[in-house]
Amino acid sequence: MRTYQTNEIKNVVLLGNSGSGKTTMAEGMLYEGKVIDRRGSIDAQNTVSDYTEVEHIYKRSIYSTVLFTEYLDHKLNIVDTPGSDDFSGGVFSAFRIADTGIMVINAVNGVEVGTQIFGRYAEENEKPFILAVNQLDHDKANWDNTIESLQKTFGKKVVIIQYPLTTGADFDTFIDVLTMKMYKHDGDSGVVHELPIPADEEDRANELHNALVEAAAENDDALMEMFFEKGTLSEEDIRIGLRAGIAHRDVFPVLCLSAKKDVGIRRMMEFLINNTPSPNQKPKPTTIDGTEVAFDAAGAPCLFVFKTQIEQHLGEISYFKVVSGKISEGMELINNNNGTREKISQIFATAGKNRVKVPELVAGDVGCTVKLKNTKTSHTLAGNGKTWEFAPMAFPEAKFRTAIRPKNQADEEKLGELLNKAHQEDPTILVEYSKELKQTIVSGQGEHHLNILKWQLANINKLEIEFYPPKIPYRETITKIANASYRHKKQSGGAGQFGEVHIIIEPIVEGVEARSKFKIDGKELNLNLKGKEVYPLDWGGHLEFYNCIVGGAIDARFLPAIQKGIMEKMEEGPLTGSYARDIRVYVYDGKMHPVDSNELSFKLAGRYAFKDAFKNAGPKIMEPIYNVTILVPAERMGDVMSDLQNRRAMIEGMSSAKSFEKIVAKVPLSEMHKYSTTLSSLTSGSATYSMKFSSYEQVPSEVQEKLLKAYEAVAVED
Repeated sequence: MRTYQTNEIKNVVLLGNSGSGKTTMAEGMLYEGKVIDRRGSIDAQNTVSDYTEVEHIYKRSIYSTVLFTEYLDHKLNIVDTPGSDDFSGGVFSAFRIADTGIMVINAVNGVEVGTQIFGRYAEENEKPFILAVNQLDHDKANWDNTIESLQKTFGKKVVIIQYPLTTGADFDTFIDVLTMKMYKHDGDSGVVHELPIPADEEDRANELHNALVEAAAENDDALMEMFFEKGTLSEEDIRIGLRAGIAHRDVFPVLCLSAKKDVGIRRMMEFLINNTPSPNQKPKPTTIDGTEVAFDAAGAPCLFVFKTQIEQHLGEISYFKVVSGKISEGMELINNNNGTREKISQIFATAGKNRVKVPELVAGDVGCTVKLKNTKTSHTLAGNGKTWEFAPMAFPEAKFRTAIRPKNQADEEKLGELLNKAHQEDPTILVEYSKELKQTIVSGQGEHHLNILKWQLANINKLEIEFYPPKIPYRETITKIANASYRHKKQSGGAGQFGEVHIIIEPIVEGVEARSKFKIDGKELNLNLKGKEVYPLDWGGHLEFYNCIVGGAIDARFLPAIQKGIMEKMEEGPLTGSYARDIRVYVYDGKMHPVDSNELSFKLAGRYAFKDAFKNAGPKIMEPIYNVTILVPAERMGDVMSDLQNRRAMIEGMSSAKSFEKIVAKVPLSEMHKYSTTLSSLTSGSATYSMKFSSYEQVPSEVQEKLLKAYEAVAVED
C-alpha cells in the first residue's frame, strides 16, 4: 500500500440507527476498494466490522470499528459506529478524527430515533454529513416517505443528488441529477452502465437538477452571480458550491443505494472523493494553549490517540490520527501528557481485525500502532521539541449507574484490573470506588451498555459478577443552633484518660458571619472568637472551627485533637452515616486534668460532644439533585411527564426542539435508578436524555423518616 498525501485522504464516520445498514455499507466500500475480495454479511457473521463474538450474538454493532479502503487514488478512512445511543462513545471518538459523516437512512423506516440522536450529536460537534438512503431493494422501501421525513427533520438543507427509478426487489437503477446520467447495475457482475436519462424522467430530473444548482449557488457569491447571468452552472461549478455547502453544514446531499446488492456504493465513494473536505481543507486543530497546528506533511511529527483496544495476545492497540508531519516506523516521540518517551515500533492501516503494515503515515491519515508503554486515549505524541497537547475528547455524561462486585470476594483485585481496562477501551464506562458508600460504582450510557460489560467479564474474562442497586451519597447538615458538652473519663490503673469539651454548633449560611453572642439554657453567653480555621471538605461544603477558650480551661495543644474528633464524626454522620457538611463549631469551655488529659481523651470528647449537639440542631438529610434534559416526541410527552412527577421531579421548562419536545427538570438521584430503561419502555426507544449533577437539597420529611428507619434497621443488624 502506497503512502497517501493529505489531499488524497478522506476521513468519514458512518452514522445511523441500528439496522440502517452501516456495516453492510462499509463492507461494500471495502469491496469496491479491493481491500477485501468478497463481501461478508451480518447473517453469515463474516463482516470486517462486527467481528466480535458479542456482536455476532446480538447481530448489531457494539463497538466502533476503524477501516480503510482505496479508490480513485484516494484513501478513505472509515469509522463504522454502533446505532444505539447506549454505545455512543464510539461516535464521539470518531467525530474527533472524521471530517465528514455518512448518515445512513433505512428506506423502509425513514428518519428513526438514531437518525435524530446522531444528527443532533453531529450538529453539536459541527460535523457535516451526507444522507445515504439505503435498503431501497426492500419490498417495503418508500422513497417519497423517506424524503419527506428527511425534509421534516433537516429542513431545506436536504438536497437530492440521486433518486431511484424503482424501489423494491428490482432496484438496480438510479438517476444522478449532478452528473445528469442514469446508472444501471448489471446484477452481481459489478458492471455499472452509464446511460442517458430516459425521456419520461427528464422533467423530474431537470427539476431536481435546478434545485441542486440553486443550492450550490447559494454557498458561493461568485457562483450566485454566474447563476443569475447564465441561469445554470456547470458540473464543476456545482461541485464547488456543494463542497462549500457540505463543509459548512448548509447542504445535506441525498444519495440512494442498496448496500446489500452493492448498488450505488461506487458512485457514493466518487461523490465523497469529489465533494467532501480533506483534512487540510478543514479548520486547523488547536492545542490546549491556543496554538493552531496545520495538517502539513512537512511539519513536525505529531499524532493524537483517539481509541485504545486491548487484544488478548497482542496487548494494547493505539489508534491515532496524524495531525502534523509524517509518522514513520521506528520514530521516537514524546508523550506531552506525561513527558514519557515512546517508540513507534510498527504502523498499520487497519480494517477491523485485519491490519496492513505500512512504513509511514502523513498528516491527516489514520492508523494504529502497538505496545506503547505510557500512552492512553486522548494523549498527544509529538517530536522535534514540540510541546503540543490537544484537549481530551469530551463524552456524554453517564446515564446509568450501578454497584458491582464479584461473586467470589477473592476476585476483587482482578475485577478492579478488568474494569480499568474496560474504561481504557471505552471511556464512557466510568469506574469509581466510593469510600463513602463502600461500593464500587460503574456508570455508563444505559443498562444495555453495562450488560455488555457484564457479558464480557463473564464470557471473555471468566469472572462472574453481579450488579446491585448503588447507595445514594446523601449529606447531613443542621438547621439551627445547639450546644452540648461531653466528658470523657477513664481510669484503669496507672495514667487515666480525661477530657471535657463544651461546644456550640450552627449551620453555615451563605452571607451570615460567625456570631459571638448566644443564649444557652436561658442565659446570655458572650464568646471571645480567638482563632478561626476553615476546612474545605473533600465531599463538598466546609467546617468552620472557632477557638473561644478563655482562662486556659483547655490547653491550645488539645484543640487539634478536638477538631480531629469532630471531623471523624462528620465523615460518618450521626443520622445515616453519610458525610456531614456546612457546620460551624465553637469550642468555648471544658476541663482538663494535669496528668490524665491527652490528645485521645479530647478527640473522643470532641467527637461525642459534636454527635450530641448535632442531634439537637434540627438535623437534615440532603440528597444529590441532577439537572435532567429529556428529548421526547410530542405524542409521548404525557407519559414521560407523568413518570417524572412520580420521581419527585421539579419541572423547570418545556420547549420545542425540531421534531422533539424538550423537558428540563431537576430530579433526585435516588429516583433515577434504571431511568434509561424506563424511558425507553415508555417511548418505544424514541426519547433520549442527559443528566448532570446540580446541587444538594434537603429531602422531604417523609423521605428522611424512611432513611432514618432504614439506617436504624441496618445498625441493629450490625
